[in-house]
Amino acid sequence: MAKRIYVGNLPYSFTETDVQKLFEEHGPVGDVTLVNDRETGRPRGFGFVEMDDGADTAIQALDGMSIGGRNLKVNEARPREGGGGGHRGGGGGGGRRW
Repeated sequence: MAKRIYVGNLPYSFTETDVQKLFEEHGPVGDVTLVNDRETGRPRGFGFVEMDDGADTAIQALDGMSIGGRNLKVNEARPREGGGGGHRGGGGGGGRRW
């Protein structure tokens, strides 16, 4: 089963091809998805990579690597909490005020 890897703090100039080449040094890459801002369409500097083999090696080798003056943050992606919809913490409305 493929492992989903979070990769953050990417240079904004990086493309999906750049990320794929970086991870392919550690094993075959199934899919690369970079996240863009919904309103501007500009890269947000993070994304996800799917790998069957070599995922753990890639995480260990690439986490903290400096690229373009930025230290990559690479770890196994955690499942999203809540039902999605773009609201962090599931509420979006803040806490109750008494």
